[in-house]
Amino acid sequence: MNVRSENPLIRGTKNRALWLATVGFFGGFAGVAIFGPLVPRFSALMHLTPLQGGILASIASLTGSLLRIPFGAWVDRAGGRRPFLVLLSLTLLGVAGLLFLLRTHYPDRMAGMYPVLLVLGMLVGCGIATFSVGIPQVSYWFPRDRQGGPLGIYAGLGNIAPGLFSWLLPVAVLAFGLFAAYSGWLLLLAVITVIYAVGITDAPWFQLRSQGRSVDERQLAALGQELIPASSTSEGFRLASREPATWALLAFYFTSFGGFLALTAWLPSYWHAMYQTALVEGGLLTLAFSVLASLVRVLGGIFADRLPITYALQGNFALIGIGALGVALSQDFMLSLVATLSIGLGMGLQNAIVFKLLPRYVPHAVGSAAGLVGGLGAFGGFAIPPIMGLIAGAIGTRAGYARGFFVFVVLVAIDLGIVWLLGIYTKNRPATLPPPKPVMS
Repeated sequence: MNVRSENPLIRGTKNRALWLATVGFFGGFAGVAIFGPLVPRFSALMHLTPLQGGILASIASLTGSLLRIPFGAWVDRAGGRRPFLVLLSLTLLGVAGLLFLLRTHYPDRMAGMYPVLLVLGMLVGCGIATFSVGIPQVSYWFPRDRQGGPLGIYAGLGNIAPGLFSWLLPVAVLAFGLFAAYSGWLLLLAVITVIYAVGITDAPWFQLRSQGRSVDERQLAALGQELIPASSTSEGFRLASREPATWALLAFYFTSFGGFLALTAWLPSYWHAMYQTALVEGGLLTLAFSVLASLVRVLGGIFADRLPITYALQGNFALIGIGALGVALSQDFMLSLVATLSIGLGMGLQNAIVFKLLPRYVPHAVGSAAGLVGGLGAFGGFAIPPIMGLIAGAIGTRAGYARGFFVFVVLVAIDLGIVWLLGIYTKNRPATLPPPKPVMS
């Protein structure tokens, strides 16, 4: 429904909000690719240990994960536009700082720059937090039973960014030099920020509230918005945190999306250490993983609106677990490649299902729930690479980079137990609320 034609007080449309939020998330989320592909180069210049390299590769994910919680909750009070722009602005600051460092210190004066790179990584990681802003921003525009497709498009296309830039940045570096490549990225991010700022509008409830108007659920339903934000940020967190399914979905997302972030940062180092691939080749292999997981997430979201997902959670975790076991035990390049793609397939499908289920379980606090699930779940992107680095360092051979994938085998085993418990909980307590009553004209 184009709400502009229904009410002259409402600006924008749901499809316009979807695509602009997707473009903004694409730009912000690409920040995770700033460090990953170049960690081997920074590590060599600064003589970093595998653990230090793992922390550097995942520091952007740490900021992005933690900030998802407050910024996701902020959407329930302020709408998505303002928090989204704050995060994109901080990301621009981080990329500009990195550009300055590359101009003044790279490569001969990088000694002692490790803490500076960590700080810049934190700023760049702010763009990753745009995810938990865009989820409720899009959700509030769409009916409850049509969440899967839009959220799949938003998250799936946005998720392409890390893998795409993990490949494009090294290619651009080889073609134009490090400073020019990062200058081009800074310019692109600035253009995306301006496009988002000029074009985006928040959902009808936020627009009417900013005009000093009150509106009930029936009036909002007539405008195409069924979900209403919580009365306050604290109330939103209370509603989300007291729902057991929120924590189950968080555990699933820690493995599927936190794992996606972790592998996007870790795979260039894995391919280089295990099979001596060049920087560009490692980026291309990471791109294949990222694009598969992202595009599958789009399709998974669309299918989730049309097909039952009773056994999908178990099946997706099986794909991740089998793939992780294959990588951990393999010393054959092609087998390792197929296994990593299996992991990407399972992660992409699982990510789509998690946020399809979220509005069902916590329909009146989508922003707060998205912040909790998206933020703490994405924390896996920070927590997992250092653990894999510790395993690699402890084993001390190239096979250590493969054995690190046993982390995902353990996570999948835990998640399958939670799936079983969630099934029992769902049978005893319906996951969905009654749909709104029809609006009479």
